[in-house]
Amino acid sequence: MSHAHISLKNLRKTYGAAVAVDNLDLDIEEGKFIAIMGPSGCGKSTMLRMLAGLEDASGGDILHQGRRINDLPIWERQMPMVWQSLALFPFLSVRENVEFGLRMAGVNAAERKSRAQVWLGKLGLGDYAERGIDQLSGGQRQRVALARCLVTEPSVLLLDEPLSALDAHLSVQMQGELKRLQRELGITFIYVTHSHSEAFSMADKVVIMNKGRIEQAGSPEDIYLRPATPFVAEFLGGSSIFDCTVRPRKNGDLVLESTDGSFRSNAVKTGGLVPGQHVSLVVRADQISITPTAGWAENEVPCQIIGEEFVGALVNLRLRTGAGTEITVQLQQRDMQSLDLEVGAGVTASWHPEDGHIIP
Repeated sequence: MSHAHISLKNLRKTYGAAVAVDNLDLDIEEGKFIAIMGPSGCGKSTMLRMLAGLEDASGGDILHQGRRINDLPIWERQMPMVWQSLALFPFLSVRENVEFGLRMAGVNAAERKSRAQVWLGKLGLGDYAERGIDQLSGGQRQRVALARCLVTEPSVLLLDEPLSALDAHLSVQMQGELKRLQRELGITFIYVTHSHSEAFSMADKVVIMNKGRIEQAGSPEDIYLRPATPFVAEFLGGSSIFDCTVRPRKNGDLVLESTDGSFRSNAVKTGGLVPGQHVSLVVRADQISITPTAGWAENEVPCQIIGEEFVGALVNLRLRTGAGTEITVQLQQRDMQSLDLEVGAGVTASWHPEDGHIIP
């Protein structure tokens, strides 16, 4: 049975009157890939720095395998960190960079060399050991930084936006390598990122933070399909959010009343909602259809197209309703062409009652 490898209990960090991390509780299982996301300034990097021992907690406990480590120095925590800037030493060779942590730990020269060589081999850099850092590409430097952390054989690896400096193609390639490495080694990865695609493609568990607190933690699928708060739905993007009030109809059915009209949702029955309750209705971009005219479907809203963004074979359309709500619709490019739509055109957006997710 998996157990909490790391537990954060009531963890807090303040700078004067400013609260960076606000009584945060989180359990991290051994051997899992955890991605921490949130807007700039939400406390995700501060939390990582407290784990690493680079910042002191203002309150609460950090437990590693049940042992409180708040007062342990950095080198005793065995939680090395891979940085966005990589922080490699330009005056040392590739191998000497990788040996650095072992040297600090007092490992003898022969063993240092052989262990560094093993890890350089694992990361496809066996032939680069004696080169200078300035002779490497961005992706190769990234691997040296990983090798330098992994050579000490930690049980936890902390990664702070490690791919953000790479170009898009290399970033995608490194995502695959990181995930493969994490699976093979069985090391707990705690990974801070701004990128939705990084978090959702690699992580077993995604944690979304806002203002020093956790808004939601769960599997990527769970968070994508069932955002727990309007903030999470908005942060993930690609959804339309309607502020609604639950109202009864004469036949006893409940409907969702908003400034854009009345909507039917199958989730009203299962959600245990009551008349007068305020809720957010979240409809994903791929669940919304558009037609040139009304009268085809349920949950129809007249809109105007205000923008379009091409993403490969898909088009993200931005619409605005008469009441000013912004709606996002995702279409195949060929459907966009067959509808003959352009910015400024009037259309009707609609979705099925079984689609949409209700946040009380």
